[in-house]
Amino acid sequence: MATPVEVEINGPDGAPRSVRSADAHAALVASLRAAVDGEVSDTTLRRAEYSSDASNYRVVPQVVVIPKDVDDALAAITVTREAGVPLTTRGAGTSCAGNSVGPGVVIDFSRHVNTIHHLDVENRTARIDPGVVMSSLQKVAAPHGLRFGPDPSTQNRATLGGMIGNNACGPHAVAYGRTADNVVELDVVDGRGRRFTAGADGQGVDRVPGLGELVTANMALLRTELGRFGRQVSGYSLEHLLPENGTNLAKALVGTEGTVMSILGATVNLVPIAGAPTLVVLGYPDMPSAADAVPALLAHSPLAVEGLDARLVDVVRRAKGAGSVPALPPGGGWLMVEVGGTTAQEALANAEAIVRDSGTSATRILPAGPEATAMWQIRADGAGLAGRTPSGAQAWPGWEDSAVPPANLGAYLRDLDALMAQYGVDGLPYGHFGDGCVHLRIDIPLEASGDVLRSFMTDAAALVGTYGGSLSGEHGDGRARSELLPSMYSAEAISVFEQFKALFDPHDLLNPGVLVRPDAVDAHLRRPAAKPVALSGGFGFGHDGGDFTTSVHRCVGVGKCRADSTPAGGFMCPSYLATKDEKDSTRGRARVLQEMANGTLVTGGWRSPEVHEALDLCLSCKACSSDCPAGVDMAQYKSQVLHESYKGRLRPINHYALGWLPRWARLASYLPRLVNGLLSIKPLAKTALTLGGMDSRRSIPSFADVPFRTWWKRQGAALAAGSRTGSTGAAPRKPKVVLWTDSFSDSLAPSVPEAAVKVLLAAGYDVVVPEGEACCGLTWISTGQLDGAKKKLSTLLDTLGPFAVNGVPIVGLEPSCTAVLRSDLLDLFPDDPRAHAVSTATHTLAELLTDPETKPGPDSGWTMPDLSDVTAVVQPHCHQYSVMGYTTDEALLVGAGAKIRTLAGCCGLAGNFGMEKGHYDVSVAVAENALLPALREAGEGDVFLADGFSCRTQADDLAGVKGTALAELLAARL
Repeated sequence: MATPVEVEINGPDGAPRSVRSADAHAALVASLRAAVDGEVSDTTLRRAEYSSDASNYRVVPQVVVIPKDVDDALAAITVTREAGVPLTTRGAGTSCAGNSVGPGVVIDFSRHVNTIHHLDVENRTARIDPGVVMSSLQKVAAPHGLRFGPDPSTQNRATLGGMIGNNACGPHAVAYGRTADNVVELDVVDGRGRRFTAGADGQGVDRVPGLGELVTANMALLRTELGRFGRQVSGYSLEHLLPENGTNLAKALVGTEGTVMSILGATVNLVPIAGAPTLVVLGYPDMPSAADAVPALLAHSPLAVEGLDARLVDVVRRAKGAGSVPALPPGGGWLMVEVGGTTAQEALANAEAIVRDSGTSATRILPAGPEATAMWQIRADGAGLAGRTPSGAQAWPGWEDSAVPPANLGAYLRDLDALMAQYGVDGLPYGHFGDGCVHLRIDIPLEASGDVLRSFMTDAAALVGTYGGSLSGEHGDGRARSELLPSMYSAEAISVFEQFKALFDPHDLLNPGVLVRPDAVDAHLRRPAAKPVALSGGFGFGHDGGDFTTSVHRCVGVGKCRADSTPAGGFMCPSYLATKDEKDSTRGRARVLQEMANGTLVTGGWRSPEVHEALDLCLSCKACSSDCPAGVDMAQYKSQVLHESYKGRLRPINHYALGWLPRWARLASYLPRLVNGLLSIKPLAKTALTLGGMDSRRSIPSFADVPFRTWWKRQGAALAAGSRTGSTGAAPRKPKVVLWTDSFSDSLAPSVPEAAVKVLLAAGYDVVVPEGEACCGLTWISTGQLDGAKKKLSTLLDTLGPFAVNGVPIVGLEPSCTAVLRSDLLDLFPDDPRAHAVSTATHTLAELLTDPETKPGPDSGWTMPDLSDVTAVVQPHCHQYSVMGYTTDEALLVGAGAKIRTLAGCCGLAGNFGMEKGHYDVSVAVAENALLPALREAGEGDVFLADGFSCRTQADDLAGVKGTALAELLAARL
């Protein structure tokens, strides 16, 4: 059992006391386990995962509880209260202000307490559990023409309970209001243990003695200081308790951030889905000028008015490619204004009216479609992408979502720019300009201390106060801003807040340190407490100044890895989608690595068991490297951890069995029939798998009777030579191309490079297959044998480098190996010009055939084969998706007439991962996300198209379906 850290909690008399008694801790854990059917964990691993949210703050809990249902959660809450231990309830953990971390017990509602109990279409309401993800509610309501109005950018992982806790808003709050405006009733339990329903017309007020009297005694204050404009979210929204506002306790409890009650359920309003949504994009010289135009646009009752900085758009282009950004009107800042209508014509007329009153000639109207979707995706990714300034510096939340009345927004932004210039800091503003709310992450130097943060936040709070604004416009105050509330409220108002909390939570056990008696802005900061971690070779982490600690702190916790992004074509995070366990999310792993860098909770450094358990189910698919808006590359981190952990030490047997696979394949190539014959004997095969640290339910792929290199020497080279001279003996000039054959293709799937030779020759290329060894070291990288990988890659550079530096294209066939040359090679050899040349010269087959600089010339006689008879289930390899992208292959296939269904998400085998002992069940579960259902649904005669050897192996192993590579498909139709 873990030894509890010292925490300060309140006893039954309300007085603070320090507790570090192991006996008291053991009693707490025992009581929780006796009362709760779900998980109760005080392991260092669990505490590390829940030590942070999406804020700058780190508060390590004593215990994490993951209840199975509402009754389970209520039992945990009861035990916690009776023990006098602080309680923090949590949904997806995407809070930007430190609202969902706490020192005592943290209850995670998101994993199991997430049922939509009833959808009342006639009355447009839904009754939900607090752990329901907002997009899940939208999906259920959409067939009835309904939706929940507020929609934060984190809607595909944010829970309704968290949105209620923070009074979340999102882009469409300008039309539909805040979460508070859409709540009907709340099922709550307060800090005294009273469970009741809060609603309108005073419902629930009588359950809180003294609440009515508090409102009556302070009506003037509530009417003048609270509810002054729509996005005044900071503090407690007690204006809802005024009689003219319906004495609505449910609305007053929204935004209380878990400090006065815990939510056990809610009934929320739904609104009709807007018809014919149309997006108007308006360009202005800068963001303040865009803000100046907002008041005139609000008269048209838009559905959303979003601000977007040009520098943020540039970050998107760099991160995701120029094609990810639609053509925009000129400007340094834009407004995205969405309007609707009963018909497309009405929506267009409304859009044109917006344009007329926009005050700019730089306009573009985008009806619903791919371009409008791409614009909204830029906005949705803002929380992560804005985590880096244009210079690449890490930017932090804190002054994340300040808000002012929209009429003051332009002036406020100009003064805010001046304040940032005064401090020498930068950030990318964007946000809900129609509501006067600005999202901004700033590159405040947090590596050493929080001094600059405190000073800047204090000055910024004073600035927003001069404009009648709010420290928070939708994310709550949390640990980031609660201390600063006196900058916008009188001492009398602060006193009313304290009295309000005392009525519900007199012993200050619910989310202590937030809103009332707050912790300091610069207390509990995560980044200053992290220490540099020494590296002994391996990756250079050049994109983070060579600092592993800086690299793992790219993760600020926005939690996109917890969302199912496969409907939009995303691949992250396959293991989390299979297990729904925070441990198996990219964020959960990053948190444990951050704790390793901190060193006070996870104390064993690289060899910490917590680190290795967190990384165990990482498939090294690299999807996070492209899908995570913060640029986290967990595959690289895992490889470095394994490198550091086992450097100079005996490794797990599977590191030798699978990590050295190219060596074993080369040896097997001398007597392939004998090896295959022995491995076809099931007891021998199972023994070999078990001894090699692999799952005995797996099969061992057969080695080729004739490896590709042997075939090339016997037949292929002669074919290429004949192609060079032609039938007349002349020597036409043909573009030279290097066919790079990886170890998998050579020994296990030679039909793929053989097919590639035929395609390349038919396309008019002079094909060269180098004689020297050119292994990319992929299996060494995935098992963390980075010294060995660098030796392999050094030899590869000797072989391929001369071609690359002379401008000869290199074609890779196995996507994972090709990805090594396009990505890992550069970080392992950052100063070798040959590495940059090889990386630049390396293409996929589809890229070679379609890139204007490398595609077959007009005199080649090449015509793309007709694929109009092909219907294919296509499984892109994760590494191709993440590093090279798969859009070129899709365009080639569709252009050739093929009908394709492109899957999103990993196949589940992921190289050595699915072969290793202990990973089989998760590997199969990942395959069930997309691959296996698609194969079951495929029609007779449909092709399973997959360039990845792992993907083809998984389909064959689990579904008995043989896969085809693109080269084979094209060669068969030449």
